Amino acid sequence: MPKNSNAFSSLTAWRRRATTAVIHRGWRRLQEAGAVTAERPGGLRFRRIGTGTRLAFPQGTVFGEPWIELGEHCIIAEQVTLTAGMMPGLDLGTDTVLTLGNGVVLGRGSHVIADTRVTIGNDVYCGPYVYITSTNHSYDDPEQPVGKQWPRTDPVEIGPGCWIGTGAVILPGARLGRNVVVAAGAVVRGEVPDHAVVAGAPARIVRSWDEGKGWQPPLRTPAPVPIPAGITPAQLQALAELEAEG
Repeated sequence: MPKNSNAFSSLTAWRRRATTAVIHRGWRRLQEAGAVTAERPGGLRFRRIGTGTRLAFPQGTVFGEPWIELGEHCIIAEQVTLTAGMMPGLDLGTDTVLTLGNGVVLGRGSHVIADTRVTIGNDVYCGPYVYITSTNHSYDDPEQPVGKQWPRTDPVEIGPGCWIGTGAVILPGARLGRNVVVAAGAVVRGEVPDHAVVAGAPARIVRSWDEGKGWQPPLRTPAPVPIPAGITPAQLQALAELEAEG
């Protein structure tokens, strides 16, 4: 009897593993088929989608595509929301409302809400669940529910080379300069100069670059050593193995 029980248990475990493998293979195929690219836009009709840009499947809420331009080689992760206008079906005129430059990365679950113009520069990297919006609720009338009051809008501009950490919020009217670092969970409004690090809610400058003195206050960790030009992946692997042995 124990032998039969063991055989039945082994068969059940094998079936579960086989089922899991089939589901995973099917999901990977679905992800590949459902991804949006310039060559395979599916039902989305962006004003422009650059070469090498990919919206992972499943996509989040996407509407107002005729007023959205996506640059080349952008990586837009799963469940990312991209919207132009307050609701689908609006005529937003002739100008682009939401622009992503080349090489932009939007992490999983991020939202970019462009009820008025939002511009994200080249090589901006956003971690997961970043929220960028050109619109905020108003609460001028204390007698009316906040959600029923007309919102305020203000354009947003994020300069090239910025890094925006997980869960950060970029509010209407924000203007981020070049190579700005936004700490995880920060809430940014107003102008941030080039080469600044901001953190907190509301965000404050906690580090900035001085041409004469470098980073102030100074960085607490040494700069990473860049990979030498011309080194191959196989050589990198060999170096890693040598370090592990040593």
